[in-house]
Amino acid sequence: MSQQERPPGAPGAMAPGPAYDRVEGSAAEPGATQGPSAGRAAPMGRVFAVVNQKGGVGKTTTAVNLAASFAASERSTLLVDFDPQANATSAFGLAGSSPHVYDALSGECVMKGMTRGTELRYLHVVPSGRDLYGAEVELVSAISRERRLERALAEIREDYELVVIDCPPSLGLLTLNALAAADRVIVPLQCEYYALEGLAGLMETVELVRRELNPGLAIEGVLLTMADARNNLSRQVEEEVRRHFGEQVFRTLIPRNVRLSEAPSHGKPVLLYDVHSKGATAYLELAAEVLGRLPAPQPPTPPPSPAFPAPEPQASDAVPEPEAEPAGGTPS
Repeated sequence: MSQQERPPGAPGAMAPGPAYDRVEGSAAEPGATQGPSAGRAAPMGRVFAVVNQKGGVGKTTTAVNLAASFAASERSTLLVDFDPQANATSAFGLAGSSPHVYDALSGECVMKGMTRGTELRYLHVVPSGRDLYGAEVELVSAISRERRLERALAEIREDYELVVIDCPPSLGLLTLNALAAADRVIVPLQCEYYALEGLAGLMETVELVRRELNPGLAIEGVLLTMADARNNLSRQVEEEVRRHFGEQVFRTLIPRNVRLSEAPSHGKPVLLYDVHSKGATAYLELAAEVLGRLPAPQPPTPPPSPAFPAPEPQASDAVPEPEAEPAGGTPS
């Protein structure tokens, strides 16, 4: 089913010039709106939605490895796979898990009843599955359809310091739900020309949600992915994005890195696959940059026991060969 429906006011391509300038309420701007949405109690967990309607920009790679890096920093973290493709689910070896996030949206199961443990003590995953493809159609006539995920998260987010939502590559109803539930938005942006197209639509959608549904929503940052310092175009895209967005762009760059592409096939985030790789180092630096903006942490407190324990590590996993020069892209 199509995931390409867009909320009103979200154009499909970037207009030239300043059409993709900074959004009000950015977390990087002085005087930005801070905290959760007006009118809802301030829960423990800060919710980050990783959003880009374009595929292949490193969105799922970012959600998976940022969540894992938060957990490696001993911050209790929940990763919610909200993409029907379920790539974040399979990245932890959890493909085919049931119940999954669709059951939370439909009310058949509470989210606490579907959390999955991982090899990282401080990280749990809410899996996704193919049933989520039908959610946009089924929710069209539902009351408060754009707040289903927010309600599902309400009874669990206080158990975690950080919640990361991996969104589908569209600006449809699922992404709208994620934005309504989130406190901050992280926008992965590939360092290639075409990646800039559609950025205006995404930023206008974030602003629309902030104005109409979630006054506390803000841009945490634009993350440049698949960066290659040897490539002139990559450097030019970085310069243009930094010129338009300024401090909204993360200092950390995610490089093209073969380890980031290999890790999902082993059911691991990159820091468990090859912690010494450039990709693992970059995501650990990104986590440190994000955590540096948050209040000082309390003594580490692991999350409550998951509904399902972590799967057994794959004994057949081979130790990766020493890392070579970057080759190929990063999965979406």
